[in-house]
Amino acid sequence: MADKYLFDSEILAVREQYREKYLRTRDPIAEDRMLWRAQTFRHLMHLLPGQSILELGCGEASFTAQLALVSRGENPITAVTFASDCSRPANLPPGVEFLHASSLPEALKDRQFDFIVAIDLLDGRNCASLLQSVYQLLKPGGQVLFYQSNPWNVVLKVRRVLSRLFGGHDPRSLLSRPQLYELMSEVGFIRVFSVYNDFVYAPLTRQLIWVLRNLSIILENTPGLQRLAGSILLHAQKPPSQVERPAKSLFAHEQLRRAVSVVIPCHNEEMNIGPLVTRLRALFSEYIHEVIPVEDNSTDGTAAVIRELAKQDPRIKPVYRVPPGGVGRAIADGYRAATGRYVLSMDCDFQHLLPEIRDLFDAAAQGYDVVVGSRFSRHSVLLNYPFQKIVANRSFHVLAQLFLLQRFRDVTNNLKLIRGEVIKDLQLKEPGFAVNAETGLQPIVMGYRVESVPISWINRTPDMGMSSFKLAHVGGGYWRVLFHLWLKLAFGTGMYKTLPVEATPRNSVAGAKLPG
Repeated sequence: MADKYLFDSEILAVREQYREKYLRTRDPIAEDRMLWRAQTFRHLMHLLPGQSILELGCGEASFTAQLALVSRGENPITAVTFASDCSRPANLPPGVEFLHASSLPEALKDRQFDFIVAIDLLDGRNCASLLQSVYQLLKPGGQVLFYQSNPWNVVLKVRRVLSRLFGGHDPRSLLSRPQLYELMSEVGFIRVFSVYNDFVYAPLTRQLIWVLRNLSIILENTPGLQRLAGSILLHAQKPPSQVERPAKSLFAHEQLRRAVSVVIPCHNEEMNIGPLVTRLRALFSEYIHEVIPVEDNSTDGTAAVIRELAKQDPRIKPVYRVPPGGVGRAIADGYRAATGRYVLSMDCDFQHLLPEIRDLFDAAAQGYDVVVGSRFSRHSVLLNYPFQKIVANRSFHVLAQLFLLQRFRDVTNNLKLIRGEVIKDLQLKEPGFAVNAETGLQPIVMGYRVESVPISWINRTPDMGMSSFKLAHVGGGYWRVLFHLWLKLAFGTGMYKTLPVEATPRNSVAGAKLPG
């Protein structure tokens, strides 16, 4: 058994050192890449303060440093290296624990972690035993995230052939996406998913980096082409699937205390609205002035759940709509009922990404009038997103920027935190999902300060319900909004002809720019 562990540790050390050499000598954007991956970890895990993180094969700690940064120093991080001659990296934050390991799990005996992460460490020669060790080191319900080089990547294949021709050698035994998925399942992990990730890889020029950074999210979700990505992102969970999450308050900005009205359109959300409101109060109670669930003609037990919630907390102030229905009408009614200095709108299936909403509050505290949770930021996590919706969304945003002569990345998501003065100026005409284009584009046209913050979007699991968004049915509404805003700006006419375009928001911060 000792020889087996020694062999495993040698493989891990070689993998760790090979990766570090590549980052130093061949990756011109290594620091940015590690930041993207740290942000991906944070958003994918919906990280909360106090949850523990174990990084395996930390090397020179470039990823570790970025992980400590994006976690705000609120999470205990243990960084493990398998290289025997590696001293504590100088860039490692003081609060990070640094360890050498010659074997797993013995090196971390009697310890367990909420999350484990590693980059390019799984090898065909010892992957099964390493995954078994990882399984033991996770707490029940804990999650793991691996970034692995994709053996089907064409550039990697060419580089390996050329390396052999010139006497070089790639010491790694890479595993394919199906092989990784199968191994994780055999070890006992649940909720396993593996996706192709990251098209920004060498050889790179500065111009090509810019193009690929903007195209990568699209390519990662394009059937067929996605197999050419540079990496495989592998995520899994140790049973059980449902665990109690910490309820620590994420309140941080005294100027926003009791300032926020939360508007939640609800149509057949019996299973989602209760957990969402409960979790929202647990994490952000100090921010909440009121919660306004807008019951939009549901045919299930949504209304009964909302009535019970309202009995428990006087801040929950439901709005019960009568036909005709529509998410646009529901949001408009919720906005009219809101009395807070800020209005936060969100969908019922946003329970899992609530920890990320703290970024919206951070931006509002900096003085922005509208803060949008962006699915298409360079630091967003967008996994298994329908390709047709990506094409439609990005096409709409490109044309919107041309029509309105403004720069913005993603303004059509319903996750928005909006100052009350802006709400009063909005003219919401759309009965359906296109209302999200109105709430995103009208503030820009009116001259308000808009900021985007990255969020995650991960393909819905059964417990999150099914989206009622149908592209063919709602697409026309988005184009109608854009056309009429253009008419307003160009000719002062259209259905938004009375929209005030010279708004001067109170408490604005001078010199800020719209997000690029």
